[in-house]
Amino acid sequence: MERRIITVSELNEYLKMLFEYDEVLRNIYIKGEISNFTNHYKTGHFYFSLKDAGGTVRAVMFRGNASKLKFMPENGMRVIIGGRVSVFPRDGQYQIYAETMEPDGIGALYIAYEQLKAKLEKEGLFADYRKKPLPKMPKRIGIITSPTGAAIRDMIHIAGRRFPAAEIVLYPALVQGEAAPASLVRGIQYFNHKKDVDVLIIGRGGGSIEDLWAFNNEALVRMVAESEIPIISAVGHETDFTLCDFAADMRAPTPSAAAEIAVPDRNDMLTRLRQTDERLSFAVSGKIRSNQDRLKRLASSRAMTSPMNVIDDKRMTLAMDEKALVNRMEMLLAKKRALFVRDTAKLDALNPLAVITRGYSAVFNEEGTLIKSISQTKEGDTLSFMLTDGQIHAEVTAIEEKMNGEQ
Repeated sequence: MERRIITVSELNEYLKMLFEYDEVLRNIYIKGEISNFTNHYKTGHFYFSLKDAGGTVRAVMFRGNASKLKFMPENGMRVIIGGRVSVFPRDGQYQIYAETMEPDGIGALYIAYEQLKAKLEKEGLFADYRKKPLPKMPKRIGIITSPTGAAIRDMIHIAGRRFPAAEIVLYPALVQGEAAPASLVRGIQYFNHKKDVDVLIIGRGGGSIEDLWAFNNEALVRMVAESEIPIISAVGHETDFTLCDFAADMRAPTPSAAAEIAVPDRNDMLTRLRQTDERLSFAVSGKIRSNQDRLKRLASSRAMTSPMNVIDDKRMTLAMDEKALVNRMEMLLAKKRALFVRDTAKLDALNPLAVITRGYSAVFNEEGTLIKSISQTKEGDTLSFMLTDGQIHAEVTAIEEKMNGEQ
């Protein structure tokens, strides 16, 4: 038998043909655990392996199919993959070309919800410090919802009954389907551009998780958090939670509850006004009665009934104060006089003229400087001698120095 020799490429192409014509391998569903996951961001393709306890197979999901997933695959996630098995001729290895993927046991939407929630929460998008206070008495309320649903009718009815003074402005938007997130985003942008409402309500009535999924859209959630106008999120029923609920400034369990939160109840306001009026009336009446009683006491006081007695008492007090003041002034003058006499005696003791009266004189040169030593003068100088009754001017004819204590 003649040998048939083929190339490696021919072998791989032959195997590829066998795989692609196999009915089982052309449309197959495989479950396993994701490992070695790579998100090729430039192309949008996913590359990974699918494994179980007994083996591993390579897999790829191209961008067209990957973009349709409601969640982001992760290592360790158990999934069910639908697609075909074929051979990549260049490498000679077979792999799964995945067209669909769904979680094994947990819904894809739930996983996508938890993944996006964790991401935005980590960014601080749901933090309390970002929350804006709601106005206590809004003049205009913007509502972004479907114009034909029961939710808008309920909100208009409740807001009108509770607080008729508030004006309702509706922005009709899609609340379900692929186009809904963009429609809702445009509604928030419209009101933030106009700046003619005090508070916004965004939401819809109840439904399945698929019906409410538009309110988990990342772009919409970010727009809710960034709105300059306070937003109340009112999506579905009380047990329904969307990511818009976490990003909004206030979450209402239902659209009807959102209308109740947005406006005050006029009946409650009237009740509080009546109570305030009663408290003010009681306080004013009490103040009037208190002042009347005080006026009566003043009118019956001694000062009003016998004013001369009061005047006489004041005169006596004034006389006593005058006497005390005079006594104090006399004591002060006596003390000052004694101090003056003492200081005068001290000055007399230090007065150089007092020495002169005892037979001494003071000698001054022509400049008026006191001469204390013979070194301060010389022969021919003119000196002045101060006596008790005048001065003597004399010329120095001789100077004798005292030697050894002798004159």
